[in-house]
Order: sequence, then structure tokens, then C-alpha cells
Amino acid sequence: MTKNLRLVLRRADRALIGAGMLALAVAATGCAAIRYYPHTEELATAIHPAPVPASRVTLALPASFDMLSVVPTPKPSPAEMAKQQILAEHRCLAEALYYEARGEGVEGQEAIAEVVIHRMHDRNFPHTICGVVYQGAGHRGCQFSFTCDGELNEPKSRYAWYEAQLVAARIMTGEIQLHDITEDAVNFHAVYVQPDWANHMVRTIQIGNHIFYRWAHSRAS
Repeated sequence: MTKNLRLVLRRADRALIGAGMLALAVAATGCAAIRYYPHTEELATAIHPAPVPASRVTLALPASFDMLSVVPTPKPSPAEMAKQQILAEHRCLAEALYYEARGEGVEGQEAIAEVVIHRMHDRNFPHTICGVVYQGAGHRGCQFSFTCDGELNEPKSRYAWYEAQLVAARIMTGEIQLHDITEDAVNFHAVYVQPDWANHMVRTIQIGNHIFYRWAHSRAS
């Protein structure tokens, strides 16, 4: 491992890495897609054959009902908030691996993960996985094309999605050690395109169908 990447990983939030064990457990038990649904109650709706006149509408409340006694929904505990953050970060990394490098093998996915991590520790980018992956999402300047080209709305390949979630969990827990195979890369592109920005960066390596680049001069924080 290079000195630079070792520094990057040392500076990573250790609480995030430790809590990532939860993501690994999710992956190991089937890697079901992680989804978040707010807590809601079933509502029974009475269907009337005709509208009820406003003059006949009454509000029926129990005699013991006290507006002041309504208990607000409790705020999530710090532990619950941390768990939700870890699950979100895991999903964001898995999505980056899936959409950018499915079919590229573990090495190809590790390379994409390195770019995400390098960006997290560069002052020019957000400092969370989701922040990096979804920077500019929904706009022309999105950093990862799948976040703005509609690909997220397409059905995922079940096996490839499972693999991406598992690799993401193994990286977050440290089971897969990243060795900076991309040589400090913060950018990449597919071999069949030639973006303008590539002329202003230093090419480092080609892995599978992607070519990786680092800054011409160090700009990391």
C-alpha cells in the first residue's frame, strides 16, 4: 500500500468502518436491496356512493381524547441515526460499483471504490461516500453518469447487484484492503470516450474498460 493511500485510510472515519459490519451482515444474509420506508399506519377509507354534504360531516373523537396528550414521534437515537447513515453509505458505494464496474470483476470494482475514497479526502469533493457519488445528481454536471441519465430507474441484474453490495461491504469493513492500484486517481472514463478534462490530468492506469487519472499537481487537502 502506498504511503498516500495509507494516510487516506487512516484518516477515514473509524466509526464508519466499524459500523460497516452491519452492511456486511446485510450482504451476507442475501444482499436484499436496502430500502427505507417511513413508519406509517394502515388507513381505512370508507367509500360512499355519493358525497356527504358538508353540513352532515361530524368529527367523532373519544370522550377521553386530549389534544395535549398526543405523543410526538420520537427522534431517532444517535445509534439508529448512525445505523441509517452506514446503510446509506453502503448502498451508495454499492451503486457506484454496480453501475460503473459490473462485469469488471472485483479488481474493476475496487478501482472505482478507490476513486470514491480518494475524492472523499480531496478538498474539491464532498467528504462522504454518498456526497461523492451523488455530487451534481440530476443535473448535467453530475460526477457519476448513472445519477443523472435515468439508469437508476432500470431494473438491476440480481446477481451483479448482489456482488456489488458484497464487495462494497467487504471494502467498508476492511476485509478487502485497497492498495491504490489506481495511483491516487480521482477521475476515470470508459475506453470508448475521450473527455476534455483528460487532457489536463495525468493518466495512471487502465483497468478493464476504464482509464484512470490523477491531478497533474497535488490538490488533495
